[in-house]
Amino acid sequence: MSARVCWVLVVVLGVGIVACNRTTPLVAGRGEANAQQSEQGQPVPVSLAKMEDGQWTLMRSGQPYRVRGAGGEGPLTLLGASGGNSARTWGIDKGTRQRLDEAHANGLTVAVGIWLEHSQKGFDYSDPRKAASQTERVLQAVRDLKNHPAVLVWGLGNEMEGYEEGASPAVWKYIESLAQAVKKVDPLHPTMSVVAEITPAKVAAIEAHCPSLDIVGINSYGGCTSLPKRYREAGATKPFIVTEFGPVGTWEVPKNSIDAILEPTNAEKARQYRESYLATNNEAPLCLGSYAFLWGNKQEGTATWFGMLLPDGQKTAAVDVMTEAWTGRPVANRVPEIGRFEIVGSDEVEPGSKVEARLTASDPEGTPLKASWTLMREADRYVTGGDFQQRPADFPQALLRRDADGCTVEMPPEPGLYRLYVEISDGNGAATANIPLRVNGGAMDVDPPTALPYVVYEEASGALDFIPSGWMGNNGAMGLVLDWKEQPHSGSTCIKCEYRATGGWGGVAWQNPEGDWGSRPGGKNFSGATRLSFWARGAEGGEKLKIGLGLLGREKQFFDTTKKEQEFELGAEWKQISIPLEGADLRRIKTPFFWVVAAKGKPMTFFFDDIRVE
Repeated sequence: MSARVCWVLVVVLGVGIVACNRTTPLVAGRGEANAQQSEQGQPVPVSLAKMEDGQWTLMRSGQPYRVRGAGGEGPLTLLGASGGNSARTWGIDKGTRQRLDEAHANGLTVAVGIWLEHSQKGFDYSDPRKAASQTERVLQAVRDLKNHPAVLVWGLGNEMEGYEEGASPAVWKYIESLAQAVKKVDPLHPTMSVVAEITPAKVAAIEAHCPSLDIVGINSYGGCTSLPKRYREAGATKPFIVTEFGPVGTWEVPKNSIDAILEPTNAEKARQYRESYLATNNEAPLCLGSYAFLWGNKQEGTATWFGMLLPDGQKTAAVDVMTEAWTGRPVANRVPEIGRFEIVGSDEVEPGSKVEARLTASDPEGTPLKASWTLMREADRYVTGGDFQQRPADFPQALLRRDADGCTVEMPPEPGLYRLYVEISDGNGAATANIPLRVNGGAMDVDPPTALPYVVYEEASGALDFIPSGWMGNNGAMGLVLDWKEQPHSGSTCIKCEYRATGGWGGVAWQNPEGDWGSRPGGKNFSGATRLSFWARGAEGGEKLKIGLGLLGREKQFFDTTKKEQEFELGAEWKQISIPLEGADLRRIKTPFFWVVAAKGKPMTFFFDDIRVE
């Protein structure tokens, strides 16, 4: 461990700024947390320091502390043994103090996350009553935990700003007031707020509205290697911590020919972890460290996409690569490696077909390998925003042959997407891989073509085959009136739509059957149609919406056979708008019309009339 003499500017939180001349190690080594910790129940002070060369660093009990961490519920004994020095949590619950105790016992710190409600799910940050109630909940958590020696920073929220520009002044003014309040209760630990990636507008809003916020936490996946450069170019001056990084996100990869996403291989994931860590660890001026995602496992898009550990606790290649990065030493007993995993023949088959998978795998130390196979129905969605996702059903009876060389699967009779998983273990760690498969069949026994033009909406008094039942996003902020009688384009009624929140998003899809998201047959065969046409206007003009046809992807059992959407800016007067459908597969359309809006600081009202597939 090297040392240097340097002048540092130490920001003593809640007190002021002092200068000191100190001989300090550049990077705190493994086990330094125990050496610096007070007795249980006594807080360890943490501050920010700016070195003479402009580099920001955390100072823990007066010593430089660079975060080498991971977020998740996995065992902290393993995290410490792997060279990590910190864990991250997302919210306060009955197990938080126990997690802090576990971290303290293993020489680790914790970025203590305190959940804030999300603007994209309807929380109104401009409502003083709601804001005050949330603030008191946060301050009570700080009062309860501030003296624990494992506390490193307070994580005020996670991605509560939204997934678009995320620049709502109401959100960031609230974060400023919250940071000030937390500092009064606990001046010994920095405040951090965690965002979903960055945009120039988001960075500008934080810089403008949050002078009291100490650190910006940034969750970044596919763009992590370029994050330091993009952050600086956006005009950021605050130090940051990468609060989530790992493999490319499920939202960042295209779908293949059967409308499924392909999970990166173990080798690809390991490369992504390594490159992201190095890109941010070598960033001197502003980055204070990082937390890999996920120290544990969860169903999110697939059963294995983000988990660094398996449900039984076995490590994956992500743990090996982070151990080498954190310690600078090679791992003695590495996890197995999958060389080839492929399907013989097509990945699109008929019900009851037998599918053969071939596998080659090896262990770096030559340990005999054991293979485990699972056929699982595909998840209902690939992008969850981190929300809980139910593990899909599996089909153990479908596995006719399974060993370390491959397996034979008899596909279920129900049409839809499935995923074949394999796990190769040496008893110490495991490699995983999966392949999506589509079962064709009865779901495409569609009706004869529907007579055109087809009226989706003309008058509220008419019978509707498609019902506006597919409400999305912030339902509580939306309003829909099908028989609005003021200024219709034609006839006596039109549709009035409202999004009353100042942040977040919402939308409505017209569905057949009513309320169905792809689990039941239905819809219409619009073969021969060349356009979706409708009349629209805004209450003021300038309202921006995404409008389209076809929401249900082929991961659903009964899907829309095509998807079309465009972004439009409405005027204050009625205007006819068309979305071209030439050449599209229109054999089954279950959602022939939908709209989606993202609020930009004010509510929106807009109108539709004479919606037709022509």
